[in-house]
Parts: sequence; C-alpha cells; structure tokens
Amino acid sequence: MSGPYLLRRLAAAVGVLWAAYTVSFAVLYLLADPVATLVARASDGTTLTTAELDALRVQYGLDQPVPVQYLDRLWAALQGDLGTSFVNGQPVTSAIGEALPPTLQIASAGLVLAVVLGAGVALTATYARSRWLAQALMGLPSLAVSLPVFWVGLMLVQLFSFQLGWLPAVGARGPEALILPAITLALPTGALIAQVLVKSMGQALAEPYVTTARAKGVGPLAVHLRHALGNAAIPALTVLGYVTGNLLAGTVVVETVFTRPGLGRITVSAVADQDIPLVQGVVLLAAFVFVVVNLVVDLLYPLLDPRVSQAVPA
Repeated sequence: MSGPYLLRRLAAAVGVLWAAYTVSFAVLYLLADPVATLVARASDGTTLTTAELDALRVQYGLDQPVPVQYLDRLWAALQGDLGTSFVNGQPVTSAIGEALPPTLQIASAGLVLAVVLGAGVALTATYARSRWLAQALMGLPSLAVSLPVFWVGLMLVQLFSFQLGWLPAVGARGPEALILPAITLALPTGALIAQVLVKSMGQALAEPYVTTARAKGVGPLAVHLRHALGNAAIPALTVLGYVTGNLLAGTVVVETVFTRPGLGRITVSAVADQDIPLVQGVVLLAAFVFVVVNLVVDLLYPLLDPRVSQAVPA
C-alpha cells in the first residue's frame, strides 16, 4: 500500500478525532452551564454567593471567552489531560482507565463470538446441500438483528440464570459471569456479519473463477474456503470494522442489564449527573476506537485481495 494513501488515511483519522472533540465541546459546554451543574449536584443544599460562583468559573477556566476555553481544553487534550470529573473530582483519564478493562473484556469476548457465529452461519448456509436448511440458516440473521439487545439479555438471564441456574445473572466474578453478556453482545453483531457474508459468498460463488475451479475438479469445501471466501470476506471485514466501533455503545446496555462495572456504567452515571468532562472523554474514546479499527480494516484489505493495493495509487 502506498505511502500517500497511508498519510491520507492518517490525516482523515486526525480530522475525525478533531471533529468529535469540537462537536462534543460545542454541545456539552455551550449548551450547559458547568457551574450550575456543580451547584445542582451539591449535597448540602448550600446557596452560593455571586462571588463564590465567579470563583468556581475562574477555577475551571469558564471566565475566559469561548474560543480561549476551546483552545485551552484542546491543547490540554492533546497532552492527555481530559479534565476533571465534576462529580468526584477524579481525572477523567483515570476514571476511564479504571472502567475500560472490564469493558474491553466483554467487548473482545463478544466480538470473537460474533465472528465465529456469523462466519459459521454464513458458511454453513452457503455450503449446505439441503435447500430448507440453507433457507432456515439464511433467515436466522434477519431475526437476530431485529431483536433488541436489552430484551436478549433479559431473556438469557431468565432462562440460564433464574430457570436453569447455570450462570450468574449479575456481577463480574469469574469467567462464567462473562458468558451471558458476551452472547448478548454477539448475537446482533454476528447476525449482521452473517447477513453480509451470505450475500457476498453467493456473489463470489457465481464468479467465473469459481466455475473454473470446479471444472478442474476442486472439491466443494476447497472452493468455499480457498477460492470464494477470500473475496467474499472483504465486505464482511468492512462491516466488522463498523460493528467493532459500535461495541462501546452496546456495552452501555449490556453492563446495565447484567450490573457489570465498566465504561457503559460510568457513561450512564455521567450523563445522569451531567458530568460534562467525563461524557466528553467517553465520546473521544469512542471516536478514537472507531478511527483505529477502521484504519486497521483498510490496512487488511490488500492482504485479502492484492487488487486493492494495486488500485490505490490510481
């Protein structure tokens, strides 16, 4: 892959992060008064004087003109300082750093399971010799995509926790507590991957090179895995990059349903408490994950289809 292409992709990634920061700053800081939020969250109900309110604004740099506030906070963010939580006084980077490992655990488990389920359903559906089995498998992704994530989680808890007693319903203790949340995240994600892969596999199997391979005596399984899957995987890889960036949104629901610690739980609390710096930090993290994942996907394209790298300089 050419150097100019990589530079353009990196520049686009930086632009997306800057846009995410700018929009979140405009929405959170300009449409809400952080000092009023601090006063409203005060537990003792003390009425602050005008001088005390002004002192708070000076403390948080809110007495400066809006462009100065924006540039100061942007410069601090570039140095890794995302501000301090209005609720507990903890640095935003520390709060996110503490909540991120449990979220990464559930998100990675859900992603791996989604890829296995989606690829398994798609390959089985396009390889099955039985027409009714193939049609049944092709209908499963549409059903799974239409199911709300919170409903899936509640049904899994009802069945495997309350009725069968096999798995814990809440908490994050032990590997068994990860199973139900991972399945809840994986079902809609895997269904979307399966939908795209089934369609692209059908198109790849109709290509002339597949017909040529069959004419040469290549077996059906080898045609599927060696000849068709490589080209068919490119659209699925694109979708995988999209859903990976959206897994953080899914963890908000899953961690709430299963009462798990993590980024989703602190996001819900930050929004409810109007903790503006923490909300903006989560927005920037989500944008960063989305940008990095899509950049990695772009770099993987030439490995699946060398024609991609040959077409890039043009």
